[in-house]
Amino acid sequence: MDGAGVADADGSAPHGQRVGILGGTFDPVHIGHLVAATWVRDALSLDRVLLVVANEPWQKTAHRQVTPAEDRLAVVAAAVEGVPGLEPCRLEIDRGGPSYTVDTVRELRRLHLHTGFYLVVGADVAAELATWHDVTALATLVTLVVVDRGGVERGSDPPGWNVERLRIPALDVSSSELRDRLATGRSVDFLVPGPAILCIDRLGLYAGGR
Repeated sequence: MDGAGVADADGSAPHGQRVGILGGTFDPVHIGHLVAATWVRDALSLDRVLLVVANEPWQKTAHRQVTPAEDRLAVVAAAVEGVPGLEPCRLEIDRGGPSYTVDTVRELRRLHLHTGFYLVVGADVAAELATWHDVTALATLVTLVVVDRGGVERGSDPPGWNVERLRIPALDVSSSELRDRLATGRSVDFLVPGPAILCIDRLGLYAGGR
């Protein structure tokens, strides 16, 4: 990504809700993603947070092979099954092509005129928002939630956005490191939820070092 749950795979949400959008490649999803999602859910009293799995993350596909989107979605679904307020979302997969956050938000807002949407990003991503597709329009469509990890110096708010900032626990976990550990047969216990690890094993992902 630059959407509701399993029951409403198109991203639908009842009117009047407050819905978080946490998009990403999720290759694979890990505890850093899930802690951010639950922290924002609770701190902002969101009804739910959609984990929007990018179909073609255009800023990454030029640099490395990305695991098929349906597989990444399956792992996310396994990771959040039974977690209140966290839901996998396949909106970008169904739309196809490169995944642009502004298109996803426009589709969600078109479907649900009275729902408030909160776009969740890390402080590192917030510093790069100017590189996103049609970012000026995106800034008018959502409240930006910037999560600052403990121990990391807070940056300035990106101009032109309505911004909420939250400090969350510092968890130095990266999907690239997890892919390497999985490819070399090392454990990712406690870094990736158990059901997600079982899904990875069942699908035979990352054994080739993708």
